Amino acid sequence: MPTGCDVFTARSHEIRALCAFVSREVRRFLEARFAARTAPIVALHSLRGAGKSTIGRRLAERLRLRFVALDAAIEDAAGLSLAEIFELHGEAYYRRLERETLMSLLADAHGHGMVMATGGSLVNDRETYRLLRRRAVTVWLKARPEDHWNRVIQQGDQRPMAEHPHAMAELRALLAARERLYAEAEHVVDTSRTTVDGAVERLARELGVAR
Repeated sequence: MPTGCDVFTARSHEIRALCAFVSREVRRFLEARFAARTAPIVALHSLRGAGKSTIGRRLAERLRLRFVALDAAIEDAAGLSLAEIFELHGEAYYRRLERETLMSLLADAHGHGMVMATGGSLVNDRETYRLLRRRAVTVWLKARPEDHWNRVIQQGDQRPMAEHPHAMAELRALLAARERLYAEAEHVVDTSRTTVDGAVERLARELGVAR
């Protein structure tokens, strides 16, 4: 026949088991609840003319997030245009400012999310690119060289054609040199093979965000 101590011990085990079960269930509930509320940080990268700004703004609207152009944020931080930054301070200064600005934007976006268009050459700075890949969902907006070229011209920028007679060859070489780095992104969308709406919907679907 069980004694009072035996009953007490059994009840203690039951209570501890019940507390552990409730604790696990509460933790799972909270994790699921807050995970659902955590908005993604999405970083788009590519050469000019792939659609970073257009697709980025549309994706941000689709996900109800803020859109940020990293180059514009760098210019705001420096109080200078990108051309002036390079001319007055050089590439090393620009790279340092790029990393500092990126870190600030990522910190501000934590828990709130954002869609960011990054500069095409960011991938050349391995430390900054590693930071971006750790803290954001990276997307390569891929396009054919001809589409990069034509879209820049359509935006009203005639400089590639007017000032650089070998610009197309240089563009092909630049894209070939960076292709391996761009391809390290988590997602790749070929904008030469889809519309803006198609790219936005595909990314929203791959991000698993239903908004």
